[in-house]
Amino acid sequence: MDLQRLRSLLRDGIGDLKDLTTTPNLNEITDALGLPGPVEASSKRLRLHGAVDVAPEATLPDVARRFLEQYPPVVKLRDEVQEIIWSDPLTPRINKRVRRELATVIDKLGLFDNAKGLDRLLDSLFNIGPTLDEAFLGQPSLADHIARNVYNNPGQWSAEQLFEEVGALDCSDARFCRLLEGLASADVRPDVSDQRRIAQGLSEVLRTANGSLREVREKDGYPEFSVALIGAKPLPKPKNLIFASRSRPDLRFSSAVDNDVEVVSNVDDVLICDKEVDHRGIRWRDLQEWWAQREGLVETPDAAKETLYKRLLEILPSNSPPQVFLFKAFFRIFRAAVHDLPALLPEVLLHWDPKTARERGKDALTRQRMDFLMLLPHNVRVVLEVDGKQHYSEEDKPSPRLYATMVSADRDLRLGGYEVYRFGGYELDGSPQAIAMLTEFFGRLFRRHAVTLPQASQRAGD
Repeated sequence: MDLQRLRSLLRDGIGDLKDLTTTPNLNEITDALGLPGPVEASSKRLRLHGAVDVAPEATLPDVARRFLEQYPPVVKLRDEVQEIIWSDPLTPRINKRVRRELATVIDKLGLFDNAKGLDRLLDSLFNIGPTLDEAFLGQPSLADHIARNVYNNPGQWSAEQLFEEVGALDCSDARFCRLLEGLASADVRPDVSDQRRIAQGLSEVLRTANGSLREVREKDGYPEFSVALIGAKPLPKPKNLIFASRSRPDLRFSSAVDNDVEVVSNVDDVLICDKEVDHRGIRWRDLQEWWAQREGLVETPDAAKETLYKRLLEILPSNSPPQVFLFKAFFRIFRAAVHDLPALLPEVLLHWDPKTARERGKDALTRQRMDFLMLLPHNVRVVLEVDGKQHYSEEDKPSPRLYATMVSADRDLRLGGYEVYRFGGYELDGSPQAIAMLTEFFGRLFRRHAVTLPQASQRAGD
């Protein structure tokens, strides 16, 4: 993502909002956009420019989304900002032939049920006018032609001709994917069975481009769909979240039928979160609410936040300063915004075997814990591993055996649907460069999975 270009575009676009309010009330604009407050300057435009200039890079995509939603700019600026924030190497490549085949499917299954919904969709993605010349000369705009040939006289234009007229045959893959998602949305076809029928029909063609239209969430009782690369299998919802263990836990099933797990001894040495994980994943606020109920701190949220942070920090291995640094840096980077971001869960149990690796021998599970786990929205599971020399050496000598064990466990995780990201201990040396690297990493991770970054205001951990 070209964040430098995005900042430049936002600087110009947000600066143009100067006439919407008075100087004392400029903070209404910056607050709405999730920007730092206006800086001291000689004009309202420069004050707004300054707010954009000091905004952390990781927040810029979210600022851009708010800008587009709350202060819609001219189409040219809108399109350029959209292309930047939509950039994703995982977007399927959909060539013109496949787009025409998709149009044929749409003709068979119906282009729309709700004309107003389709009109809003097209207007949000393409320049359908009226242009200044059309408005000045009283000439019909593309929107007028669409109304006459699509809404008022259904079938006058085929879906392919509509695609041709609005530019959908030649637009970016990201923009075209959003068109398909919109065509399967409740705004365009407010009937669940019709939504799923069009999604299935489009997916059959999208497979030739290694893509599919997947149902990813529900909103107001209707499914929402997203175009994605074919590959990862859908994951079940997490059932047991066992983490922050001070020692090897002594566990047993209290009910194998219900998959209920209990700690037999040293109950306080391990945390088992029984909070249901919904489509939002587990955010810090969710974890804090669970902790507050567990510890009887519902009436004192500040105490719940502080004690939870300390409890998680204290179980991090003292012989791994890089792992401790990563945990602290996450809170330092995002500050108060952490509350609405996915929780960074340390020392999470992946497998459980009541026997030790020595007792189990060659059949021992290769990785029983994850350094960190994040449960992102829509059941995305992200594993962060911090590699010290113990991961690849024995007695300070390179160990191909240890390395092979590590990469084998990584393969198993990835094939199981997890995303795995490794950090070398050398990278996490506590330097400003390490903070910058982590800031970029988490920003890219959250952008990839459309996790909104709220405005950070104060430090939540150090």
